[in-house]
Amino acid sequence: MGKIRVGFGFDVHRLVEGRELWLGGIRLEHSLGLWGHSDADVLIHAICDALLGAANMRDIGYHFPDTGEEYRNIDSKILLRKTVELIASKGYRIGNIDATVCAERPKLKPHIPAIQACLAEVMAIDADDVSVKATTTEKLGFTGREEGISAYATVLIER
Repeated sequence: MGKIRVGFGFDVHRLVEGRELWLGGIRLEHSLGLWGHSDADVLIHAICDALLGAANMRDIGYHFPDTGEEYRNIDSKILLRKTVELIASKGYRIGNIDATVCAERPKLKPHIPAIQACLAEVMAIDADDVSVKATTTEKLGFTGREEGISAYATVLIER
């Protein structure tokens, strides 16, 4: 067996009016969107951080800084594809991903199959290797007050 490593990622973005809501590469209909330099796809950002961490390659802000104009409003699927290329440059490929999105609204359950399919396509892996779950914080904290959305991701990579 080759070398295996695990990584963990976490991200948060504020919900605001006048922005589209992108989660896991899919645009969702919602009255609010996530604020950020890119499209603010909190799920993809957590996955990127987990992948980069597993490969000991720092974090998403190091590789795609929010000071870079080339990343303003960029589709986070592009960042994810580039992250997969970065870890591949060290000889790693993705084993599997397990991610959780924390949001009160919109309800994510009906969108999870499409999110899994989209993420799997972007990363060129089997959809069965991408687990996406959704939860709420039972109206507690900033996510409970619908001020923002957070996401957590754990990944396994192998060489």
